[in-house]
Amino acid sequence: MWKWLIRRRLDAFERKYDYNVDYARDILDADTTALLRFGRLNGLSVYRRDIPLDVYYAVKLIGTLTEDCGPCTQLTVAMALHDGVAPSTIAGVLEGHEDALGDEIRLGVRFARATLAHDPAADELRDDVVARWGRRALVSLAFAIASARLFPTIKYALGHGKACQRVVVAGEAITPRGRAAPRESTTPRTAVAAASSLPTSPVAPRSVAEPHTGPDRDLDVIDLSISR
Repeated sequence: MWKWLIRRRLDAFERKYDYNVDYARDILDADTTALLRFGRLNGLSVYRRDIPLDVYYAVKLIGTLTEDCGPCTQLTVAMALHDGVAPSTIAGVLEGHEDALGDEIRLGVRFARATLAHDPAADELRDDVVARWGRRALVSLAFAIASARLFPTIKYALGHGKACQRVVVAGEAITPRGRAAPRESTTPRTAVAAASSLPTSPVAPRSVAEPHTGPDRDLDVIDLSISR
């Protein structure tokens, strides 16, 4: 009964976002309890307090890009758009155009990059984050960075990872910073697979206290109450 319910929720999520959730099905096939434990990570993924939505998603995008997972990045883009983040902001973060970003987003992006690189510069940036938004905001960003890396890592470990080449933002193809643009191969053996993308039709932003987050919101489609 549980497997049937979870499969239906995974199917619905896949249809809504045009995002392949076969890795979650693999976990479910191996052990239902494993997927339910996986679902409990949702709390880490969705925690956001006192931090602007665009800064929050910018930090998540940096974390996801670090793990080089194209579908995960595309999913995060779709959710950011759905929650009302401007396409120009998303494109600026992906392309690394920090000068075009506002001060707050630029601070979040630099803090995320410094944290991921274990750069001592993160210390001063951390102080700036706390001074601007407070300790809960810092915790929110810490969780955003960690959860953004968690899901791509699990996918790669399970054999479902796919490198990030191009991402579509509101109908425009973006080559993320540090990723080479895909080129046509001269032989079938070296052909480069086309990067996956979500439908580009606009969706109205929602007014919510917290975004749908996570490089993977698959957790959201599992009824966590059945695991308690």
